[in-house]
Order: sequence, then C-alpha cells, then structure tokens
Amino acid sequence: MINYKEKLHPIKAFVFDFDGVMTDGSVWTFADGETVRCGNIKDGFAIQYAVKKGYIVAVISGATSKSIDNRMKMLGVTQVYTGCADKMKTFDQFLSTNNLTEEQVLCMGDDIPDYPILQRAGVSACPADAAVEIKESVDYISLFPGGRGCVRDVIEQVLRLHGQWFHQDAVVW
Repeated sequence: MINYKEKLHPIKAFVFDFDGVMTDGSVWTFADGETVRCGNIKDGFAIQYAVKKGYIVAVISGATSKSIDNRMKMLGVTQVYTGCADKMKTFDQFLSTNNLTEEQVLCMGDDIPDYPILQRAGVSACPADAAVEIKESVDYISLFPGGRGCVRDVIEQVLRLHGQWFHQDAVVW
C-alpha cells in the first residue's frame, strides 16, 4: 500500500467541497432567503497562495450561492462548480478541461455526496469532523475540522513537499 505522503508528489490540483470543508457546515438563513456562510482566513490564504504558485484549485459543491462564487473569486479560484447534482460528472469534466489525471488531484470532501469523487481522486482527504463513512474511506483525515484549517492543512502539505511553501528568505508577494 502506498503511503499517503508519497501520493502527494504528483498533485497539481485541488478540488474542494464547500460546505463542511471550507466552512464549518453552518448556514445562516435570513428572512429574505439570503444565506451566509463563515470561512477561515488561513484557509483562504492557502488557497490564494496555491493559485499564485500555479496550482489549479476548484470547488465542486451541491450548494448554490452567490457568496460561494464571490469568496472564490476573491481568492483567485475561477473553477467553481455549484449546484452539482452529479459531482462525478463535474469531476470528469474538470479533469478533461484541465488535462489532468486522477492521480494529479487531491480532493477533500466531508459527506456522502462527496464519496464518488473521493474514491477516484489521486489523494482523498476529509476534515476531522467529516461523516464516519467518509473518514473510513479516505487517504488522509485532517487534524482540523471543516472551516477551521483543514483546507490549509492539505494545501500546505503539498506545497511544502514540492518546496513551494513559505521561505522567510524568499518572501515575494
């Protein structure tokens, strides 16, 4: 069996679910129907840093919300697929569009709708508070829960392995 860290070498892209991964899964709904989600600034930093370093970052989510689109746009993520009833079809489209193999993608999800693409990704990961069925099936369980640093955790591991994470003597923004 291949060690989790060894599987990180070919990673060129990250695919994340949104609710429960980039957020803690809470959704506040206001009287006018507007929904609000809360993300983590450190996760956001890691996402935009990975984009700047040339990694492909995408969101594949069943949810539909302008706030998801806006947050990802602010972080430089251009491949945002929301309202996905069939995440596998979207994942296949993502691979084809970006000329990627499954082995080049790290996918992080937290619940049963994410299961099919987690099984296909080169590296599958989940937050510490993911559903039991997901925890039992992934390559890596982050020490951090959804919306509380799990995204940064996996991005940082890949970029460190590739020698592309922060070096205090080479800070260029």
